[in-house]
Amino acid sequence: MRKIIAVFISFVVLLTIVNPLYTIADDTTNSAKAYVLMEATTQTVLDSENADLRLNVGYLSKLMTILLIAEDIETGKYLMSTELTASSTVTGTKGAVVWLEAGDKMTVEELLKSVIIGNANDAVTVLAEKSEQTIEKFVMRMNTEVFDLGLRNTAFYSPYGYYDEREYTTAHDMAVICSQLAKYEFLHPYFKTWRDFVKSGQTELVSENRLANSYERHIGFKAAHSDETGYNIAEGGMDESGTCYISVVLGADSEDDMYRQAKSLLKSGFNDYKVTATMFPDEMLMPMKIRGGCDTAVEIVLRRQSRLVVPKSVGELSTAVVLPEYLTAPVKKGQIIGTAAFYSEKNLVCEIDIIAADNVEKLSLGYVLKKTLCNIIK
Repeated sequence: MRKIIAVFISFVVLLTIVNPLYTIADDTTNSAKAYVLMEATTQTVLDSENADLRLNVGYLSKLMTILLIAEDIETGKYLMSTELTASSTVTGTKGAVVWLEAGDKMTVEELLKSVIIGNANDAVTVLAEKSEQTIEKFVMRMNTEVFDLGLRNTAFYSPYGYYDEREYTTAHDMAVICSQLAKYEFLHPYFKTWRDFVKSGQTELVSENRLANSYERHIGFKAAHSDETGYNIAEGGMDESGTCYISVVLGADSEDDMYRQAKSLLKSGFNDYKVTATMFPDEMLMPMKIRGGCDTAVEIVLRRQSRLVVPKSVGELSTAVVLPEYLTAPVKKGQIIGTAAFYSEKNLVCEIDIIAADNVEKLSLGYVLKKTLCNIIK
């Protein structure tokens, strides 16, 4: 009897030691105001909370600045090796800087590193003025491009990310901006660098994003915090196949919470989802018969061949095509004719429009007479 009691007591003691450890390990309490997990190429949202809540994200908004600079480098507006001269507007720059003074020269590459790794606001000034002559014009371009991307919950008032109560974005919109940044592979090495030097080794740059040197799938983008905004991060991870997921966590209570949730979201992306293609050969779509038209049929095609993000448990997709028996002229190029629906077992994954490839005019008396005359002449 004593042995049984001893074993029971030992078991209770073991539970009191082990249970708190499991409680800590399983503690996934979310302190963030908003978050989103997005697949980069399709911009599919896989997990979110308050994804469209407008928030000020502080220095995280500098990612939009970097996007515009990357576009200008890609289009050849200036080269990485181009040497730029700082104007007098760098004087008295607030926040992180690389101590530029009017007349100082740095290459675009050094300036870009200073912005991405060191968050340097004076380097932003030099690059923004090179791109659009003035800071004001650069900010206008930021907002124009945001609109062109279809983002209606974002407004920028500076390229720096200084706190401004008028400025706002959302977890979703920031993830879309990062999905555009992910396309510029020449940026990845800078985003992956945690520590570097510029100005002939005189100025040290250190990234605020700890994942730059601790997360093996890291390709970008930025971590930032302030008293007004809390802890914010936009993080991108890419696997060996090139699949990229983006997690955005806004307004977390602590740095540890921010990093934990960002990595947890990315982990669920890589573990639980896969990217597949809706391959449907256009030759499988027979020309559509037309009544009352100058032509008797028109070619039809899918509006787009699409990539989809689906759970890894999903097998091959089946397709159901819905089309009318015939069309009545006139028919316009791009006109929606029907749909191709893609299913995983009985679950609808997506639908893609089937459209007319050409115009077909309505048959008219004038057309018939013209055609008859041409046949007589032949």
